Amino acid sequence: MTQSPRRWLFVLTILVGSFLLFQVQPMVARMVLPRLGGAPAVWNSAMLVYQALLLAGYAYAHWLGRFAVRRQAVIHLVLLLAAALWLPIGVAALPPPAPGQEVLWVPLLLLASIGPVFFAVSAQAPLMQRWFAADTRAGDPYYLYAASNLGSFAGLISYPALVEPNLPLAAQSWGWTAGYALLVLLVAAAAGARRHGAAAADADGDADAPRPSWRRQLHWLLIAAVPSGLMLSTTTHLTTDIVAMPLLWVLPLGLYLLSFVIAFSTFARVTQLFTLLAPATLLGVGGLGLLSSGGGSMLVAFASLAMLFVVAVALHGYLYHLRPAPRHLTLFYLVMSAGGVLGGLFAALAAPLLFDWVYEHPLLILAAGALLPLPALLPWAAWLRMGRRTAIAVAAVLLGAALLLTVRMVQGWTGALEGPALWLAAGVFAVGLLVTGWRWAYVPVLAMLMIGVGGWDTLRNSFTDMRVRSYFGVYTVTDDAWRQQRRLAHGTTLHGLQSTAPGREREPTTYYGHHSGVGMVLDKAERLVGPRAAVGIVGLGAGTLSCYRRPGQRWTIFEIDPVMVRIARDPRKFTYLAECAGDTPIIIGDARLQIEKLPPAQFDILVIDAFSSDAIPLHLMTREAIGIYARALKPGGILLVHISNRFFDLEPVLDTEARARGWAAAIRIDPGPIGDGFTEETGSSWVALTATGERMEELTGGLRPRKDAPDPDAWVPLKRRAGFERWTDDYASTLPVLMWKNLIGKREE
Repeated sequence: MTQSPRRWLFVLTILVGSFLLFQVQPMVARMVLPRLGGAPAVWNSAMLVYQALLLAGYAYAHWLGRFAVRRQAVIHLVLLLAAALWLPIGVAALPPPAPGQEVLWVPLLLLASIGPVFFAVSAQAPLMQRWFAADTRAGDPYYLYAASNLGSFAGLISYPALVEPNLPLAAQSWGWTAGYALLVLLVAAAAGARRHGAAAADADGDADAPRPSWRRQLHWLLIAAVPSGLMLSTTTHLTTDIVAMPLLWVLPLGLYLLSFVIAFSTFARVTQLFTLLAPATLLGVGGLGLLSSGGGSMLVAFASLAMLFVVAVALHGYLYHLRPAPRHLTLFYLVMSAGGVLGGLFAALAAPLLFDWVYEHPLLILAAGALLPLPALLPWAAWLRMGRRTAIAVAAVLLGAALLLTVRMVQGWTGALEGPALWLAAGVFAVGLLVTGWRWAYVPVLAMLMIGVGGWDTLRNSFTDMRVRSYFGVYTVTDDAWRQQRRLAHGTTLHGLQSTAPGREREPTTYYGHHSGVGMVLDKAERLVGPRAAVGIVGLGAGTLSCYRRPGQRWTIFEIDPVMVRIARDPRKFTYLAECAGDTPIIIGDARLQIEKLPPAQFDILVIDAFSSDAIPLHLMTREAIGIYARALKPGGILLVHISNRFFDLEPVLDTEARARGWAAAIRIDPGPIGDGFTEETGSSWVALTATGERMEELTGGLRPRKDAPDPDAWVPLKRRAGFERWTDDYASTLPVLMWKNLIGKREE
């Protein structure tokens, strides 16, 4: 069969359309950041919307397949032109959500903002393949799906690397509009390249191919659902229990897309290699899937990403192996897309409601084990010429041995995979390799490995009330009886700590001790602004700062997560609020939006402490956000911003903003730790901003040179970076402030 002379046209059309799809996703996420914040769950909700729109686009492409190519082209071009009414890309003017309604409001906002455009563009990949297959000279159309995902990957990676650092949002939107116009022209050209008037179904050389059975379609659905859900659960798992690496969401999605490129290409041997590696990879890395104490290193993070990639290639390769004849191509992609939505629904919507931890991740790992092709890695039964019954009996004995090793692991677990636990885990892993050829044995061994390697502790904590999950993360309260401390962890990050020693319950700890910038300011609030100081706190945590409140002061706390408020107000967990500021009003909702609603000149001191793990609250640090805070401050007011971070150097951001406003700025770098066995102050960095230099002089007593930063009472000038561009809602890039050297290394407590 000769090749179609217009193959390049279809490849180009698919590449452009897929590139646009994955450019618009992060672009819109960036646009809505001032209204949504940057919690991982926001991204998962956005991904769910994109998958649902993709499913709708594939259903539309499947429906179009009943018409002749000429009519398909007319209908699709009309749709593309109608969707252009939503251009240039912008954010719909919806009212903000009520507290706790974010899980529904985020998808609604995204649908209203880009739904029609995304729907129209998402249909072009299966539609172009269908038109391509309508020509009997064209050959196998499925490899075009590899081109589609290659375009998606290019769009995804180029946004944070090239587009965001160099173009403001308005220019990005108009650039995307130009790309959309090019896509419309390419679709029209592709339609003209087909033999007009011939019904696509009649033009196929496989017109007699039977429709795939419902059982086969269900198999497609499940195989597609697991990698999709695993991609989202890996993102949540990494940001919750391993490391809060910036831009981490790009990596799982990028690898997920690349897996399609390999699986649907002509590189069959590469796919076979991944299929061979998948069972061992799932045992070695997936066995850590229930570990909630946090691996803490980038090595563990990258191992999790490698597992996702290997498993996704293996499962998508299996999906490609099960593909139907081109006549049923759009049905195949429709079911496959439905599987993607199913996995997304489970990981992004159902799991946060059902589980108090990221249990969707180990469940999807087990599902992958149940669906993967499982070749016998070590065919010992054949080597020893065993009969089937004898081999099954030996496999059952091995399964029993794995159970005994798991029990020993659980009994001796100390919180880390080292010493005897490491050897016991290695034994269970070896059993898993030996029984790979038997799915009924392989999956239970995988589950045993998860339970043995920290999983029992994770499961046991779910039967207490010390861990809770919300739309914004997983919060765990733990007691350290030896140190007499109670800790609040938000994912991998210490979010609060209180002494349980008698008489020490009110002492401020962690980033908020008396040596920290915020502690130094609040300790002298009465001297700076008088006995009736009005103080605003953005970010509640365990409520540590509330014990700086003095009689006569008026405090207001802003917190986005109602679950955090319940934790801080529960005296069985933390007593800061109950003992120091029980009557302090707490305003629930995004702080930027809530402060904007207030009358001007409300606060003498405004504290911004709104980091979610190590994720930057970028929308709280732009020119527009600082302008809202400035309006809320009284004349002579003090703005304090917490910028302690492992991955970003945020001093240039605030230095540039202060200079643009003509403000004075200084940073207090508390070296920490300072402890006595009962409480602990950790190192912290707090930036103070005031409208006048005189006010800053009163606050700091005079700035010291940077070299004197270890001085216990020193405030020093902010680092200045020449040419650094001011962050705005329209333009802000985190790459210039990323501390690349810190991306490798163990997690800090």
